Formats: sequence, C-alpha cells, structure tokens
Amino acid sequence: MSQPKIIVLDDDPTGSQTVHSCLLVTQWDVETLKIGLADDVPIFFVLTNTRARTPEEAATVTREVTHNLKLAIEASEGIEDFLVVSRSDSTLRGHYPIETDVIAEELGPFDAHFLTPAFFEGGRITRDSIHYLLVDGVETPVHETEFAKDSVFGYRYSYLPDYVEEKTRSRIRSSEVEQFQLDDVRRGCLDRLMHLSDNRCGVVDAETQADLDRFAADILQAASQGKRFLFRSAASLLTSLANLGPQPIAAEDMAQYVRGGKPGAVLVGSHVKKTTQQLDRLLQESGVEGVEVDVTHLLEESDTQRETLLQAVLEKTHRVWQTGNTPVIYTSREELQFPDTPTRLKFGIAVSSLLMDVVRGLPEDIGFLISKGGITSNDVLSTGLALRTARLLGQILAGCSVVRTPETHPQFPNLPVVLFPGNVGDADGLATVFRRFSG
Repeated sequence: MSQPKIIVLDDDPTGSQTVHSCLLVTQWDVETLKIGLADDVPIFFVLTNTRARTPEEAATVTREVTHNLKLAIEASEGIEDFLVVSRSDSTLRGHYPIETDVIAEELGPFDAHFLTPAFFEGGRITRDSIHYLLVDGVETPVHETEFAKDSVFGYRYSYLPDYVEEKTRSRIRSSEVEQFQLDDVRRGCLDRLMHLSDNRCGVVDAETQADLDRFAADILQAASQGKRFLFRSAASLLTSLANLGPQPIAAEDMAQYVRGGKPGAVLVGSHVKKTTQQLDRLLQESGVEGVEVDVTHLLEESDTQRETLLQAVLEKTHRVWQTGNTPVIYTSREELQFPDTPTRLKFGIAVSSLLMDVVRGLPEDIGFLISKGGITSNDVLSTGLALRTARLLGQILAGCSVVRTPETHPQFPNLPVVLFPGNVGDADGLATVFRRFSG
C-alpha cells in the first residue's frame, strides 16, 4: 500500500503542530504547490489563513487553492493518490462547512467527509460524539467554554452531530451523521468506511493517539481500494496519517538553532484568556522586558497616529534588545467592542498590519522569534517575513511548531520562528519556550 500525498489546507499556520520536517507554503500559485507536491515528506501545508477572513473571502481563497491544486496535481509526476485535510481549530471555530463544501466541489466527488477535532496535545478529546476540552484538569464540553462564545464562530453544541446540523443550517441533519465512536474505532471500521458514499458526514471519537492511529490505518486501507475521503480536522489526525516518527532534534535541545546565541523577540497578538495568563508569566522571567502596543490608537484610523505608535514600539524594542534582553511585544489586553463582525475583522487586519511592520523593523541580529497566536503567526510567515515556503523543524513544546527561514532570506537568514497557537499550553508555556531558546 503506497503512501498517498497528504495535502493540508490550514486555516491558520498552527496545524503543523504535531508533525515535523515538512514544507509549509504561504502562496498557492501552481508552481509553489508543485514544490509542495514534489517534496520527499509525504505531507505539506498550504497556509490559507481563512479563519481571519470573512465567509465570502474564505470561500474565494479555498476555491483558488483547490483549483490550482488540481492543475498542480495534473502537472506533477508520481502523484497517484492524495488525501485532502481541511485543518481547523480543535475548539470547533472556523468556516465549516464553507471550506469543505468548496473543496468537495473542486476536488470531489468524495465518499465521505469526517470531523476529527481531537487534539491531545491541547487537551481536546472526543467521546460518544461529544467534544471535550480539558479545563483546569476537568473534561468540559466545548460548548461550555469561552470558545463557543466566539463573536465570529460561536456555536451551541458539543455533541458533534448537532454541531453539524447547526453549522449546515439543517442541510445535514443530526440523525444523518455517521458516528464512529470509541468502540467502533478500536475494533476497526474498514468495512463501514468501504460502504460510505455521496460525501456522507462522519464524526470520529478519539481519546488517545492510538485511537487515531487505528482510524488512520483503516482510512489509508480504504483509500488504497479506491475510496475518496475529505477531513475537517484538528492536528492530531495528521500525526497518524503522515506517520513520520520522532522529530530529529528534541524539544529541549532547540537552543542549537538560535542564531549566535543572541536574545530574540516575542510577538503576542492572541487575546484568549490562556494567552494573557502565559504572557503574565513570561513577563516575570529574567532576561525579558515588555513592550506594550496600545492598539486603541488604531481605532481612529489616522496614519499619523499609526506611524507615531509604530516608531515608539520599534524604538523601545531596539532599546530593550541592545541591553541584552528579549523584548516581548504584546497588544494591549483590553477587550474592545465592535458594532459588527466586518468591523471587528477590519480592525484585526489593521492591528496585524502594524505588527508586521514591527516584525520588519526588528533588529536583524535577533537570535529567534516567538509568535503567539494563530493569525499573528500566519501573518509573520507570509507578510512579516515574506516567506514563500518554510521548513518545519519540529515542536519546541507540545503543539508549538518551529520553522526556520531559508539561508537566502534577505533580512533574517536561518531564523528559528516559533508558531505558538493562542489556546495551547499551560500557564508556563511561553516561559518554557523562552527558556528553551535561551539555553
């Protein structure tokens, strides 16, 4: 049974947080996609950043990517089989079913699409088709967490068949969803997979990586016999599908990638509660100094206000770095209110644009860069560092990827960059990553 190419459309750049050694591509023209398809590693990621976009924009981007993928696959030698994963948030936030619908239209037909949101490194499991998040050691149905109240991607149900009915606006009824519960997964479900057709929706339980290993083995076996499947998944399934083994450099040894053993920089954009806790803890570390970016100055949409804010942030950042400390650049923590979703998204773009100007203005000799927040991390790669592709080194902390810029990068060659999702890690997570890079 040959290994199919696993193509991941990642709605922010953190879905690679359980694998290593593969390529991340930030552009989706045919030639760039051909680079990903030709890479020796069986999995690659297309960073679409659609979670930061409106539903209409998400559909447009997904259609562009899938259309070009079709052309790239046709033009590539040796791509006999492939699996497509729409990677999204393990707390169920994202443009479902918009993205999977577009993928099915462009790259289908598929026999089934599966929701597999379990993400063990982040404390997310699925049992009896109910998705749970570990909150302070307690298994909590995700609809009872802050994530379900998200102003853009909120939802009412942790029971995945009901979530599907809610999000598809009853196009797919809860009763029509195929449930692969723990007993099914652990017994093996190849026969059931072989009988699926017409893009049937399935939801998959998993409490451990071994559960997804078994499910992935059955998926690959069914695919080798001609079945075509699509996935709406968190990151843990990718570990099982790619089966890459241990990463080359252990998380505790990542300091060897730091350029010249010098101080780095930390950029914090995420506003979820966990990020704020981690930021507070990091600022207590020796060797760091905070640089707050008061984003309320951007509410007035004044170019003068923006330029004044940018220059003040960069001046303090350079001052901190020249003392031998690592500047921790973070957006003000105040929760701002907006009249509607488009206004909120527009403001988010303005904040990100400012932060990317900060990235471009960092000291060129920084030893490392830590980016906190999924959307922030995507923008760091695609805009701040202007990367076409980046090679994933591995994880410096469970769920936190490290990529490295090419040696030909005009400003920051061979710079290790941490992609740290907003809702991953314990209260010491950011501090732990900083300490590992600081030796």
